[in-house]
Amino acid sequence: VQLQASGGGLVQPGGSLRLSCLASGFSLEHYAVAWFRQAPGKEREGVSCIVSRDGSTYYSDSVKGRFTISRDNAKNTVYLQMNSLKPEDTADYYCAARRGSLSVSVIFHTASYYDWGQGTLVTVSS
Repeated sequence: VQLQASGGGLVQPGGSLRLSCLASGFSLEHYAVAWFRQAPGKEREGVSCIVSRDGSTYYSDSVKGRFTISRDNAKNTVYLQMNSLKPEDTADYYCAARRGSLSVSVIFHTASYYDWGQGTLVTVSS
């Protein structure tokens, strides 16, 4: 069971990036998948989640309207499209997965997820 996050990089404010979370060893279709981020000196925070039950998506207030999470079951990959990036979006981004249903009240709790990918660094700077 492995998650591999990729797609990070350096982008100017207002730019876009698309992160990918590729799963191997299991099918993401039956998992809730979330993206978290952690900036230097700060706690890891949840930014977006897509649940397995009906594909509903959730976003933190800080990224709502700018980020879009999606799932491609054929490619066993979850994406995070990030638009209108701001310097405060700079962080290591991690994907995490948990099989089955997940209460909305805990989708952004790190303890809710059993499987984690390595981080991919996003730097927003001019």
